[in-house]
Amino acid sequence: MSEELIRIANEADVIVNGYAFTRNGQNISVLNLNQPDCAALMTRSGDVLETSMDDIELVIVQGYLLKNLKYMEA
Repeated sequence: MSEELIRIANEADVIVNGYAFTRNGQNISVLNLNQPDCAALMTRSGDVLETSMDDIELVIVQGYLLKNLKYMEA
């Protein structure tokens, strides 16, 4: 794993099944740590603002976000 991926993983608010979820202002950045070219920017309600993920992966990540958002609140 590259140093950049290690930094992202360390700074993530939660990691679920290889996806790093990081608060980014009012939104959430999501990065697939196993395929770093797959990323998304979502609202806290799961709406997609930007993505490089395919539709199936996006639905999975939205579910992870909504189920784990409570762990990201500080």
